[in-house]
Amino acid sequence: MSVLVTGAGLIGCAVAELLLARGEDILLLDVRQPAHVPAGARFVAADITDATAIDRIVADHGVRDIVHTAAMLSTAMRADPVRGLGVNLLGTANLLQACRQHGLRRIILVSSTTVLYSGFATLGPDPIPEDAALGLVSQRPGSLYAISKLTGEQLALLYRDLYGVDTISLRFGAVVGGRTDAPTSVPGRLFSTLVKAAQDARPLQIDDPLLIWKGKEEFVDVRDCARAAVCALDAERPQLGVYNIVHPRQWSLDEIIDTVAAIHGPLTVAYDRTVATGFAGFPHVRPAGSSVSAARDELAFTAQHDLADSLAYWWNA
Repeated sequence: MSVLVTGAGLIGCAVAELLLARGEDILLLDVRQPAHVPAGARFVAADITDATAIDRIVADHGVRDIVHTAAMLSTAMRADPVRGLGVNLLGTANLLQACRQHGLRRIILVSSTTVLYSGFATLGPDPIPEDAALGLVSQRPGSLYAISKLTGEQLALLYRDLYGVDTISLRFGAVVGGRTDAPTSVPGRLFSTLVKAAQDARPLQIDDPLLIWKGKEEFVDVRDCARAAVCALDAERPQLGVYNIVHPRQWSLDEIIDTVAAIHGPLTVAYDRTVATGFAGFPHVRPAGSSVSAARDELAFTAQHDLADSLAYWWNA
């Protein structure tokens, strides 16, 4: 029996490597052959929007569990909304249906803490729980990516309730790390930009409004994302079904700049300090961190890597 990991990106490959290390048979799926496939993993090329292909792969490869990381991110979804919604929604539905039809043991879905960003104006100051209340209209998700992730969570919970599919959704904070020369995510672009400026010993002017925010934001290392997925596969009787996966500390932009400078060299950064928006251009400033108690209690997961550790590890200090 094998574990199907969808998405051969940073998180998917990190999950595959952890599972391979403990002797699991791993089938890694992506729409095209990646430059790197973890040693020992089998690779299959397929589009998760193709229900027939997904059904055949699950049947032919003896899939027992699925870790679903494949998705289009915010920038790509804004450029091609129909394709993005197809991948993030129809693709998720196809995988859930395959779990139902073939009686799979469990599916883990990657979600995002951005699903609650639209509620920041009325949430806090206590840690924000997974089941926070939002106005269905006035606090609707503020991006195509966020609404696709919230809808994926709801689909998973319905498949659990209606058809008995064992589903767990993991809400990752802003993900830090991964070895790539051209990061496309907002945190990836931010950290790569800061680290390169420090290593090149040159002053930096940040003009991209998505890389500037007021207040503090929470992050999670790729290694912790992978470990959370493994913990979710192993959890005996998780009840909630949706879990925040973040490091419990939050960071301001100035704190990040200071940390980069301490690890990678002196860094002078200029940016618009009148910005009043939250992380990645969301309109509201984060009022509190996400609660991590459910992940600790039901998944036996606690983040191990803080931002300083991530900046040193992934950018080779």
